[in-house]
Amino acid sequence: MITPAFDLSQDPDFLILSLRVPYTRTSEFDLYIDGTDFKFFAKPYFLRLSLPGRIVEDGRETAKFDIDAGLVTLRVPKETAGEHFEGLQMLTSLLAPKGARSAKPLIEDLSAGGAGGNEDEDDDDDFDWQMEQEVHRERSEEELGALQKYGFGNQRCGVFARLQEELSDVIDLKNPEGATADERRRGRLDAEASAFSPDHYLADLFEDSEIKELLKFRPWWDKLSPTEQGGQAAVSFTDDEKEQLRKFTNRSYLLDKASRHQAWLSLVDILLAYCYEARSTEGEHNVESPWTIRKLSGTLCWLETYSSLHDVLLSFARRVLCYPLYRHFALASAAVRDATKILQTGKAGVLRCLLDIHRVFRENDPAYILNDLYITDYCVWIQRVKSKKTSALAETLQQACLRKKDLGLELEELEEAATMVAEEEEEEEEEDGAASDCAPISHSSSSSSSDSSGESEESEAEGQSCTESKEGGGGAEGGGMSKHNPPQPPPALAASPVPRAPASTLPSASQGSRLLIQELGEQMQEELRVSSRHGAERTSGSVGGTLLEPSRNPLLIVATREESDVVL
Repeated sequence: MITPAFDLSQDPDFLILSLRVPYTRTSEFDLYIDGTDFKFFAKPYFLRLSLPGRIVEDGRETAKFDIDAGLVTLRVPKETAGEHFEGLQMLTSLLAPKGARSAKPLIEDLSAGGAGGNEDEDDDDDFDWQMEQEVHRERSEEELGALQKYGFGNQRCGVFARLQEELSDVIDLKNPEGATADERRRGRLDAEASAFSPDHYLADLFEDSEIKELLKFRPWWDKLSPTEQGGQAAVSFTDDEKEQLRKFTNRSYLLDKASRHQAWLSLVDILLAYCYEARSTEGEHNVESPWTIRKLSGTLCWLETYSSLHDVLLSFARRVLCYPLYRHFALASAAVRDATKILQTGKAGVLRCLLDIHRVFRENDPAYILNDLYITDYCVWIQRVKSKKTSALAETLQQACLRKKDLGLELEELEEAATMVAEEEEEEEEEDGAASDCAPISHSSSSSSSDSSGESEESEAEGQSCTESKEGGGGAEGGGMSKHNPPQPPPALAASPVPRAPASTLPSASQGSRLLIQELGEQMQEELRVSSRHGAERTSGSVGGTLLEPSRNPLLIVATREESDVVL
C-alpha cells in the first residue's frame, strides 16, 4: 500500500482533507470515520490518521474528485461545532496508528506487549526475518558503561566509532565516545579562546557597513502575525516540507526530566545557529550554510549538553565572535531576538526551521550524520510537545540578558584600548593638519629670505664679473677697481632691457665715476645691438665666462682706488 500525499485544514464546522491519489477510480473509494480515527482506502492507496479532535459521519460529509489533478477533497463534520483542532500541520504525528504512542524505537516499553517469557510458539509465524544485518562485536558491561552518551536526549553512543574518517568533517570533538561532558566543555572553551581574533573583531566593529545591512533584514518569521487561537502565528509548509514530514517515521520518546531539559536547551542552541545563518545570508542558503550552522552550535559541533539557558547564550555568542565571516555582537543579539520570535510562533514555526536545517544537512556530505543524531528526532519530537511549552521558553529567552563582559573574551577592554588609539590618531592627524596649514607661510618667509640672500650673492658675483670684464676689456682708465654692494634696484628698473637709471635715483659721485658709468652704459648698448644682430642670447662676455642677464640691472657702481673713500 502507498501512503498518499495529504493535507488538512479546517473551518468552524468541518475538517477538510485533501488527498492526492492519481491513477485510481472513484468507484473504489472507501472511508471509515470513528471519532478521532480516520481511514481512507483507494487501491493502491491507504491512509490512516489519528486526529486531534473527533469527527462524525452524519450525512453532511462531502467528497470532490478532480480527475485531471488526481485530487480528492473531503469535508467531514466535526462532532463539536466550532472546536479548533490543534496540530493539523504536524503530519508525521497524525500518521501514528491508534494506540501506538507509547514506545518505539529508541526506547521500547516492553510492558505494553504482555508477559515477557510466556510466548506461544505460533508467534514465530509473525516474526520479521528481514532484519538489517551487520557484523557485531559483543561489548562488556564495563565497555558499555564507559561509552559517553550524545545525540537527541543523550540517547546515542558508539556512532562515531564507525565513522572515524568523517569525524573531523562533522564535529570538532576528537574523542566523542570517551570524552565526558566536562571534558567537552573545557575543550570547547579552549578552542574558542584560541580561535578568537581581536583584529577581526575590531575590524567588524569599526567597519560595520555590511553588518548594518544584515541587521535590517527581515526573515520570514518576522513577518508573521499571531492568530486568534492561542496567540500563535499561522505557519504554512511547502509541498517539499510536507513530503518530508510524511517520510519521517513516527516515534515515541521516553525522556526523563533531565533529558527533556537538555533537549529544550539544545533546541534553542540549534535555533540560534540557524537564525544567525539565515540573517548572514539574507535568507539565501549557500555552500557554507551547513558549516555555519554546525560550527556556531556547541550542540552539533562539540556534542555539548547545557545546564541552563544562560550557558547556551554565552556559548553561542562566543562562537559568533570566533568563527564566522561576520563577527559582531549585534548579530548575536539579533539571532537571540529571532529565536524568540520563532518560539512565539509555536511548534509549527520551530518545525519549519528544523525542516530547513534538515534539508541543508541532507544535501551536504557528511553533515547528514547530524540529521540522524539530532535533527530528525527533533522534527518528530516537536510535533507532540504542547504549544504552551514553546511559549514559556520564548518568554524565558526574551527576558534573558546577554552581556559582553560575561563572554570571557575581554571585549570591553579591547574596545576601550582601540578607541583610545583611534582618538590619539585623530589628534595626531589634526596636529599634522594644523602644522601643514602653517608650513607654507614659514616656507615662503624662509624662501624669500634665501632668495634675498641668493640675489645678494648673485649681485656680488655679477659685480665681480663686471669688474673682471672691465679689466679685461681695457675700456676705462685706472683698471684696478674695488666692488661695493649696491642697493637692490626696483622691479621696473630691473625689467628694463637697456637699464638707464634716472639721475635722481643715482647716488652722488665724483666726475670719474659718472664717466665710468656712462662708458659702461654705452658699452652695454653696443653689445646688445651686436647680440641682437647675430641672434645670440649672450649680452656680454667676460674673462671668467660670466653672463650678464638683461633681466637684472647691469649698472653696478664701482669706484677707482683713488676714489674708494667715496661710498656709492
